[in-house]
Amino acid sequence: MASTVSFSPAKVQMLQATTCHGHGSSFAVPRTGPRPRSVAVRVSSEQEVRAPSGRSIEECEADAVAGKFPAPAPFVRPKAPEGTPQIRPLDMPKRPRRNRRSPALRAAFQETTISPANLVLPLFIHEGEEDTPIGAMPGCFRLGWQHGLLDEVYKARDVGVNSFVLFPKVPDALKTPTGEEAYNDNGLVPRTIRLLKDKFPDIIVYTDVALDPYSSDGHDGIVREDGVILNDETVYQLCKQAVSQARAGADVVSPSDMMDGRVGAIRSALDAEGFNDVSIMSYTAKYASSFYGPFREALDSNPRFGDKKTYQMNPANYREALLETSADEAEGADILLVKPGLPYLDIIRLLRDNSALPIAAYQVSGEYSMIKAGGALNMIDEEKVMMESLMCLRRAGADIILTYFARQAATVLCGMR
Repeated sequence: MASTVSFSPAKVQMLQATTCHGHGSSFAVPRTGPRPRSVAVRVSSEQEVRAPSGRSIEECEADAVAGKFPAPAPFVRPKAPEGTPQIRPLDMPKRPRRNRRSPALRAAFQETTISPANLVLPLFIHEGEEDTPIGAMPGCFRLGWQHGLLDEVYKARDVGVNSFVLFPKVPDALKTPTGEEAYNDNGLVPRTIRLLKDKFPDIIVYTDVALDPYSSDGHDGIVREDGVILNDETVYQLCKQAVSQARAGADVVSPSDMMDGRVGAIRSALDAEGFNDVSIMSYTAKYASSFYGPFREALDSNPRFGDKKTYQMNPANYREALLETSADEAEGADILLVKPGLPYLDIIRLLRDNSALPIAAYQVSGEYSMIKAGGALNMIDEEKVMMESLMCLRRAGADIILTYFARQAATVLCGMR
């Protein structure tokens, strides 16, 4: 804004004679003579702005006051196609489509978002040096723990994915009925954790706590001779496995076995060894699903006999998830996970509405492979279906998503297709 201030010419002369050099100044002595009249000096913080036509703001404002406006463009309503019926518009004060009519409006009112920070990348590792492709999971590999793994983590971090969960392919010669290799401090998983934490100390490493990769029977627990899965004896082994992983540097241990009471026992075992800061992500609602097939091929961990229905949940059950949620919360779980993901959106929402803990969803191998297969056959747009499926998991209430699409999706989110 401009303002007018009165100065005497003597003062104006004084101000003009004042100069500043560094921190010093010099002053001129005003001339003597008759006392002159005061003069007005216009002081403004704005530069004078003129329109492209050369007229000043004052001239434009004068035209506006006089009602001299530019003529508006004629209104032309877009034409409907020939044959469109001529009707009277419906009397509707509320039209939800108004908030969807442009990309800017849709973005402004979008309720659910997804970012690379919401994604956890599962990684299959093995003892070999070469990366071995997994036939049923295009784009996924059993990674050599010393080389291919580091390259994959580096690429994922480059697009903002900083959370990883490890799944080992254990040599058959190390598998036993009681899975002792699971808590070998120099086993494949502990070695890998130490390597990752050395190379990338800021990443979050999740681990899987279960006996099936280490069991000669292929089950998540110890199998009695009559085929019964022993609960408490298995939990004892899982506690040792979790402590071994924490000792190697794991940030989050994730019991996926579905034994009763294992979360509380693992929490006590971790605390007793001084690992109070290691979190537990419990597979709270893990269903006995047919969507796990490609995963079991990746780890060669199919049950040698029977199925896993005596410890994993019945896909027909809904309320039972609340029992598991209540137990895991009481036993000290830090994160609750639902597996599989997309076919169980109602369970994700159920846990979200009944727990204040973070909710995780696992978009399992079967979900991944179906989208990949549909894309390869040009039956669907792989990228769009991938992103929609992840958004649906977020919308249902998942805070984080374990997905084999993590790096691919993060690349899209970063605009680096």
